[in-house]
Amino acid sequence: MSGSVKKVVLAYSGGLDTSVILRWLQETYRCEVVTFTADIGQGEELEPARKKAEMMGVKEIFVDDLREEFVRDFVFPVFRANALYEGQYLLGTAIARPLIAKRQIEIAEAVGADAVAHGATGKGNDQVRFELAYYALKPDIKVIAPWREWDLGSRTKLIAYAERHQIPIPRDRRGEAPFSTDANLLHISAEGKVLEDPWSEPEELVYSRTVAPEAAPDQSEYVEIEFKRGDPVAVNGVALSPASLLARVNELGGKHGIGRLDLVENRFVGMKSRGVYETPGGTILHAAHRGIESITLDRGAAHLKDELMPRYAELIYYGFWFTPEREMLQALIDKSQENVEGTVRLKLYKGLAHVVGRKSSKSLYSLAHVTFEADEVYNQRDAEGFIKLNALRLRLAKALRKS
Repeated sequence: MSGSVKKVVLAYSGGLDTSVILRWLQETYRCEVVTFTADIGQGEELEPARKKAEMMGVKEIFVDDLREEFVRDFVFPVFRANALYEGQYLLGTAIARPLIAKRQIEIAEAVGADAVAHGATGKGNDQVRFELAYYALKPDIKVIAPWREWDLGSRTKLIAYAERHQIPIPRDRRGEAPFSTDANLLHISAEGKVLEDPWSEPEELVYSRTVAPEAAPDQSEYVEIEFKRGDPVAVNGVALSPASLLARVNELGGKHGIGRLDLVENRFVGMKSRGVYETPGGTILHAAHRGIESITLDRGAAHLKDELMPRYAELIYYGFWFTPEREMLQALIDKSQENVEGTVRLKLYKGLAHVVGRKSSKSLYSLAHVTFEADEVYNQRDAEGFIKLNALRLRLAKALRKS
């Protein structure tokens, strides 16, 4: 493999896996390694990753704050679609991968790299998500996936390799972690190890962004979310940037134990896996968005969106963000959002976010038509013909069967 790659951009976290990958790339491919660390709101200090890369001889190091771009250009478009994979999962990990891959390719082109590398394993979805994005954006790029090449197939082997090559490992990381996590501004996920038995309830230590609903405040709290063209723009009357807004509703949701999900899902590679997710702010925004759509979106448009949503969510989950079909669906979804604006009021209490109010200057809700009191705009006798026409085929079929 030596000489086949001159320069590679590695998606680098500074943790055990990617630090071993960094040294392994230098040894195996005898190439220059450029590291890229993305700040997408995972809540960790990223400067240690820079210092560790410097210590390991890396000359070109990128540490980029992508939080605003992440929420504005990836999270919000998905939330305009009300996307849920398999009816429950808010796609927190899936939607971060195309952004990381996009920036990796941008860096590769800027520094003249001929390859990119990632730390995803050969069993999961992320390898697919990263690599589909790489190839869509730069078809001739070489992709290196160490977990599919090397023989370091266990944590014990990784630690032994790290010690052999003087790669520092935090003392508290040497023991076997009880589960693996992945975090960004939208959510945090936990899977593997103690969570692999789908019958066993997750212990409270699994959760880090939300209090247990039982321990949440006994007093409910109200929050108002304002929308424009389908995107949230303000919380309780205060205009916020996309990342700041998501951070704010994360605080509210976490305080009230909102957004926990224990899910057995179908991975793209074909196996089922159990994941535990916390998406506090996302759960609030999802409920709020459906609330504002309920009074601003035409029935036909709303129902069509709901029909297309599972397909759209599946595309995101599988990694097909940079594809014609996703862009086509996005154009349809975004067109539907032109008049989706107004304010939604939600009641937060013990793990739940209930929509309790909605208002909009572009509301399609007509009290004059829907009231149970006397009105002058709707002739109830019109319903008789409407019902008979809709029943005509049913009456004919029954009559013909009888005869």
